[in-house]
Amino acid sequence: MVNEDIKLRTRLSVLSSHFSHSLSISMASSEQEAALAAVPSDSPTIFDKIINKEIPSTVVFEDDKVLAFRDIAPQAPTHILIIPKVKDGLSGLSKAEERHTEILGHLLYTAKLIAKQEGLDDGFRVVINDGPSGCQSVYHLHVHLLGGRQMNWPPG
Repeated sequence: MVNEDIKLRTRLSVLSSHFSHSLSISMASSEQEAALAAVPSDSPTIFDKIINKEIPSTVVFEDDKVLAFRDIAPQAPTHILIIPKVKDGLSGLSKAEERHTEILGHLLYTAKLIAKQEGLDDGFRVVINDGPSGCQSVYHLHVHLLGGRQMNWPPG
């Protein structure tokens, strides 16, 4: 009975990954369009407005350095964005300087804490998009924490 239950769950998981793959193809194309349309600038971004509570978000973690909230267009059952509260020139990872090492480490450590908080004991993925070809659509460094399903490789 237990073996049959495991086999059924495995089949359902494989089937659902096929359905979510087709959904992600259409999402990917809109994400690519958004990334190509985005223009890097020092102007406030949507993330600055979320930090300032001008735009509502579902916050899952906050400390003095970072804010983490659920993505409004999730690509996995768990999809959380982790952002530094102070941009400090970090519009993308390619803009990082040695002075940013502390916040970069803190972003990754925070991803680990949130993964544990969200029950992602079987694993998770951390993604940082950088630049138009990296599909970055908001020019404020942010970490995507994805989990709750089997991740595929290569990612895209």
